[in-house]
Amino acid sequence: MSCQNKLCWYELIPLFSFLVLKGRCRNCKTKISSQYILVEFATGLIFCLLFLKFQDILFISTSIFAITYAYYAIMFSLLIVIVVYDLRHKIIPNTLSLFFGVLAFVGLFFFHLNYFDNFSSYSIFYWQIPSMLEFLSGILISLPFCLFWLISRGAWMGLGDAKLVLGLGYFLGLSLVFSAVVLAFWIGAIMGLGLVVFKKGYGMKSEIPFAPYLVLGTFIVFFFNLHLFVI
Repeated sequence: MSCQNKLCWYELIPLFSFLVLKGRCRNCKTKISSQYILVEFATGLIFCLLFLKFQDILFISTSIFAITYAYYAIMFSLLIVIVVYDLRHKIIPNTLSLFFGVLAFVGLFFFHLNYFDNFSSYSIFYWQIPSMLEFLSGILISLPFCLFWLISRGAWMGLGDAKLVLGLGYFLGLSLVFSAVVLAFWIGAIMGLGLVVFKKGYGMKSEIPFAPYLVLGTFIVFFFNLHLFVI
């Protein structure tokens, strides 16, 4: 971004190019943000974990595996983009939340996960009309966030978080999304206190993006089938 030099293909290989270039532009030697290598690593890790999670489907139906893998890869890629944007700008774009929410809602009709151990799951891919509880899952988890935003006038919680949680409710279902939200609050509280104590410039009233914690909670409960609540 500093010298506007057009990058070659070998400067765009995920992870390896950053390491070989030692985190600096080959042309002007300007330091490259570590955000790039972290995002590349997180994306690659999630894609690998998705394969491990759904690998049993591959031996049953290649087409169902491909569709299932593509859907969840797209969903988690969107969540990664939302995290990075929220960290940089402290806001979640409505377009991203809407796109994620629409895809999550559509997924209610086609993707149904049956877990049989702590990591693996068998995805049942077929058309069905969701139950009333599944239809309301996004709304039920989003309403408290909207209430926090309304009462505090945006001081406690941003409206963007409520929009994101709406999609997460449809994506995970009530049991998992409640678990993800509780984990997000726990992790956010610990990290927030750590920043206040150990990092200068942070106070109890400092604005801290919450989307990264929501996505981290989603990651944990989705890949490790962590049900803190049975609904």
